[in-house]
Amino acid sequence: MSFNIGLSGLYAANKQLDVTGNNIANVNTTGFKSSRAEFADVYAGANRLGVGKNQIGNGVRLAAVSQQFTQGDVNNTGNVLDMGIQGQGYFVLSDNGSLSYTRAGAFRTDKNSNVVTSDGLNLQGYAADSTGKIQKGILTNLKIDTSALAPKATTLIDQGINLNSSADTIPLEVSNGATPPVMVPNKPFDPADQTTYTKSFPTKVYDNQGNEHTMEQFYRKTGTNEWTMYTLVDGRNPLDPTSAAPLTGTMDFNADGSIKAMATDNTSVPAANWSVTNNTFSLKGWIPASKDASGNWASNGSSGNTDGMRLSMNSTTSYNTETARMSQSQDGYATGILSSLSIDSSGVMFASFSNQQSRAIGQVAIASFANDQGLQQIGGTRWKETFASGIPGVDAPKTGTLGSVESNSLEASNVNLTQELVELVKAQSNYQANAKTISTESTIMQTIIQMT
Repeated sequence: MSFNIGLSGLYAANKQLDVTGNNIANVNTTGFKSSRAEFADVYAGANRLGVGKNQIGNGVRLAAVSQQFTQGDVNNTGNVLDMGIQGQGYFVLSDNGSLSYTRAGAFRTDKNSNVVTSDGLNLQGYAADSTGKIQKGILTNLKIDTSALAPKATTLIDQGINLNSSADTIPLEVSNGATPPVMVPNKPFDPADQTTYTKSFPTKVYDNQGNEHTMEQFYRKTGTNEWTMYTLVDGRNPLDPTSAAPLTGTMDFNADGSIKAMATDNTSVPAANWSVTNNTFSLKGWIPASKDASGNWASNGSSGNTDGMRLSMNSTTSYNTETARMSQSQDGYATGILSSLSIDSSGVMFASFSNQQSRAIGQVAIASFANDQGLQQIGGTRWKETFASGIPGVDAPKTGTLGSVESNSLEASNVNLTQELVELVKAQSNYQANAKTISTESTIMQTIIQMT
């Protein structure tokens, strides 16, 4: 009996050495989770009736090798496709539809721009549509779309301008000094003559081919709380590039500096093409233009937005302070080439383009299980779903109890090397002690034999 007890102890100590050695071997394995050997005692008569209180055990057995799913350190690597999970969850990988799960987030792109592991398994997530909206619900292979971002014609310009209420007036008409006085036209607006306007503000706008143009608005104070605005694109009339005559609009302000009324001059421009609605100038029928080989202005072959271009003046004021543009925005842009990629903590992958635009191109999905210990290890720092683990709950990072994604980082092994070295010493001592049990039993047997 003692031989069997000692042998079971040797076997247990050997398994403890195996588990500890495996932990130490994987101390630098990304996403590795350490294991521990768990043992149980053995009693030959454990299921029999009438067992006495002096029962002696039959040794020890290996009850389980359980993994410890504690968080490993997440360390910066500088590679944007390196991802670590802070908290609960696993990356989802697909091998031609066969799913596996991992905490090792060292990814790269293949020849088709798919995000893959070093051995070609596809990272799963949610795709984004052309507007950057994430399409949740169905997992798909994540892909870095390297195609150019199509240009967008400008549809809205939001001007946050203050027009100085105490600025000098440049009236449209002046007295000729006669008696009685007669009002005669003052200097007409001329973009080349700064004495004919108070201030100008240029704005970049784009046609539907992504060509850049400059819309310039010239403001002239024409009376108390009254201003006239002249609008040109590339120095030309937006509706007729052969003409340098500007589009004209007027703005009246209340005593408190807010806009009272706005109007357009439709003497030579159809109201359908140049109008005002809700403190917004609307321009329809813009003809983007450029100079031809002869130096004449003509259409460049593109067009503006079919819905027109709106110039919102809702943020425009007339206070007794410097005439200046406080804010400005416009929603058009040129063709964009992918310049960089970033991934936020919720796993959303953002592509940044050379035209200063950015959009979401996908989102990493992560999975969780009711029983992590039930997962089946398959090597490569990966696990498979089993009946014991339960089915995976897959969603976006930071949803419910799911952890967050750290880009430019990898999760290190959670092996505590100092603790493992101590376990080695303990396992060695256990092995030696059990070997001594067998050696002592052998000595006793020899003594008995010699007595007979």
